Amino acid sequence: MTQKIRPRHPEKVKNPVNPIKKKPDWIRSKLINSKEFFTTKTVINRSNLVTVCQEANCPNITECWSKRHATFMIMGDTCTRACAFCDVKTGKPEKLDPFEDIKIANAVSKLNLRHVVITSVDRDDLPDGGSKHFKKVVETTRKKNPNTTIEVLTPDFLRKGNSYKKLLEADLDVFNHNIETVPRLYLKVRPGARYFASLELLKNAKKDNTKLFTKSGIMVGLGEEFDEILQVMDDLRSANVDFITIGQYLQPSVKHHPLERYYHPDEFKELKQIAKSKGFLLVSSSPLTRSSYHADEDFAKLQKKRLNIN
Repeated sequence: MTQKIRPRHPEKVKNPVNPIKKKPDWIRSKLINSKEFFTTKTVINRSNLVTVCQEANCPNITECWSKRHATFMIMGDTCTRACAFCDVKTGKPEKLDPFEDIKIANAVSKLNLRHVVITSVDRDDLPDGGSKHFKKVVETTRKKNPNTTIEVLTPDFLRKGNSYKKLLEADLDVFNHNIETVPRLYLKVRPGARYFASLELLKNAKKDNTKLFTKSGIMVGLGEEFDEILQVMDDLRSANVDFITIGQYLQPSVKHHPLERYYHPDEFKELKQIAKSKGFLLVSSSPLTRSSYHADEDFAKLQKKRLNIN
């Protein structure tokens, strides 16, 4: 009797497993369970809003929320890209919420924010990358909260032409777009983006509105070389970026891009001094620095520095 031979199926390719390195003593987020923290949490949850603080598992969430500072993430909680460093989920996003602008504006009012940061997931599925929706949220927020300064942390609007200009028509105070890492690592860390496209976006934002403060951030610990960080600084200054943030990459899970090493606080201080010498108006550089960490206080410093220069 002839034995039947079962067809062999190729083995499934498993996701690479990158063990998470133990955190050093200097990386300790503050755990604060204050009344203000729960007030912020309640307002956000009852408004059915998304924050990058929660979606990206930010280590500073309790500190920031205790100060009633939150970074609102619009256009849903699902990103169309899969950056290797990011903990925001990837997939097919839902339709835009037509009432999101009102929800954000009301939440800013209830929290009595003097400065608000509004960011978003990448929405490559939309013809304009979501710029019109972004603008709508900013304008409604401004109308209801005329004394609140507004900072946006935008996607790159890659391959969307000049759609980003629609957002620049809104009354903004800070335009932020993170460069994230050095160009050599883009294909591994940020495969859906292009380094020079991000630089061009920042350059054009400042060119189109010279009154805007422009801002960008980079993570360290992904495998970059020291000289490469300095080159990014030079590139950002060439794009007339005012404010740079430098923070430690913290690997979200074993399936994310591996953490190569933790930078010592002294190294962050050195990077800060170098960035200052290159002409940035403001530099925030520390292990727990994030794009919107202390954003309200930093904006006040930016205004003061500009006044002193003029």
